[in-house]
Amino acid sequence: MGKFLGKILVTALAALIAASILPGVHIKNSVTAVLVAVVLALFNSFIKPILILLTIPITILTLGLFLIVINILIIQWTTEIVPGFSVENWWYALLFSLLLSFVTALIESLIGSNSKDKEKH
Repeated sequence: MGKFLGKILVTALAALIAASILPGVHIKNSVTAVLVAVVLALFNSFIKPILILLTIPITILTLGLFLIVINILIIQWTTEIVPGFSVENWWYALLFSLLLSFVTALIESLIGSNSKDKEKH
């Protein structure tokens, strides 16, 4: 449970950073950022695998590029569920998705949340 909570907090911080960089993405406050992180975690855990499975043919035809559309849809659906979170258009949703992934990875590398590093000590 602690790992999940830590991942949510890191994602929330990354979302706040990404929203501060992108003018088309707005997150009202830190509570909203945590809600965004929780909803994204749930969507990525449960909805995204189903969408990937259902869209295998088009994903193969587009050489995997359709996965970007799935990521954009997940961001857009999150804006529908979380009050205080808005993304102006699909381009900002794409940029937010990419920046969120990058900033999350950067934060995790800085705080050393890699479990392999912890096992060595």
